[in-house]
Amino acid sequence: MIIEIKNLKKSFKENIVFDNVNVSFETGKIYGIVGKNGSGKSVFLKLLCGFYYPTSGTILFDKTNYINEKSFPKELLALIEKPSFFPDLTAFENLKVLANIQNNIDDEQIREMLELVNLENNKKKFYQFSAGMKQKLGIASVLMENPKIIILDEPFNAIEEETVNKIKEYLKSIKKDKIIIVSSHHKDDLEDLKAEIIYKFNEGKVEKVNEI
Repeated sequence: MIIEIKNLKKSFKENIVFDNVNVSFETGKIYGIVGKNGSGKSVFLKLLCGFYYPTSGTILFDKTNYINEKSFPKELLALIEKPSFFPDLTAFENLKVLANIQNNIDDEQIREMLELVNLENNKKKFYQFSAGMKQKLGIASVLMENPKIIILDEPFNAIEEETVNKIKEYLKSIKKDKIIIVSSHHKDDLEDLKAEIIYKFNEGKVEKVNEI
């Protein structure tokens, strides 16, 4: 699969977030997205997910323009900003609700994802979760159904190092048949993930860089 972004512009009224962006993403690589707060990283990722429409330009998934078709790529799952779940359900119960939508995975696969993020023995309700636990559950919800395109926006915030390292190793192990896009303020995160390509957002422009 290849995602092609051509002459992309996004503005909110008179505020131009970025203009004339031309980048691409292809299967088998981990991509890093970097930039200061307010540089447009999250807006860009939301455009890929179909949460926003471009002001102009195109986003193609294997030549398909899902925006024109008023649809979205079903093989894409994303964690952008703070995850939200049912407050009175446990981690397993929340993931079970999501899994029942597509019916692609069983309870054992859900438990495997909870083990990956070190939530397998947690019986608390979501409203009792710390910020790090919420982030872990968000990551598990993205990874559990084995999507072809994985987008993670600042995924490691508030998570302890042991779990972060497990998730990074897992992402590297599955990248062969996936597009993985990770935004981060931390150089170490992208170095540990061995991100092949890094796109830097700065003052409305996006450029490919070798290092942060």
